[in-house]
Amino acid sequence: MKLECPPEEVKRIAALCTTRWHRDYTRIKLRSDPVYAAALREITGTHLPVLDIGCGIGLLAMYLRGAGYTAPVTGFDYDTEKIQAARRMAERSGFTDLNYAAGDARREMPDFSGHVIILDILQFFTPAEQDALLALAAARVAPGGKLIIRSGLREATWRHRVTILGDWIAKITFWMKAAPVCYPTREQFERVLTQQGLQVHLEPMWGGTPFNNYLIVAERQA
Repeated sequence: MKLECPPEEVKRIAALCTTRWHRDYTRIKLRSDPVYAAALREITGTHLPVLDIGCGIGLLAMYLRGAGYTAPVTGFDYDTEKIQAARRMAERSGFTDLNYAAGDARREMPDFSGHVIILDILQFFTPAEQDALLALAAARVAPGGKLIIRSGLREATWRHRVTILGDWIAKITFWMKAAPVCYPTREQFERVLTQQGLQVHLEPMWGGTPFNNYLIVAERQA
């Protein structure tokens, strides 16, 4: 398995999109956003299935398949239009074992055991909803599996202010249906995920951007 999705595969994946906007977005996102390669590195060497909460149009699944990760991937998102776009991409891709479902992750998630990945959605929930979502996600991490999260953290920094602005722009341009509500804290991740029996590590993941993003990896021992 490759440690990243090759450029030619990124180009092929982008061509699977049925709208020009999605094609351009996919090509730029998969080439420039470091979170996809980071998630791949975290699960390399395993063959556990992956649950992608807040999957959007399914770019993580496409990236993993393009890099050679063959275990089943399930995408879950409350935006039914994005789920439909993800399904169309999957059908056109020739990749197998890709499944998508729509629902509200604060209240329900698919029955699952494996790796769980949550990218860039926690800020749209209240602290209580974040705690509930994290607990539901942690319960689905298998022995030897990981909960991998990218999230902005609530900190008194200029990066945090830029992150808020970026999320509001996403809302104004209708890419996201919701506006940011509350950003989680380092202490919150450590408290909730440790209570769920996971070992937690956080590190900055700015990736050449001005955003206050962190990579949170919580692992359940085998």
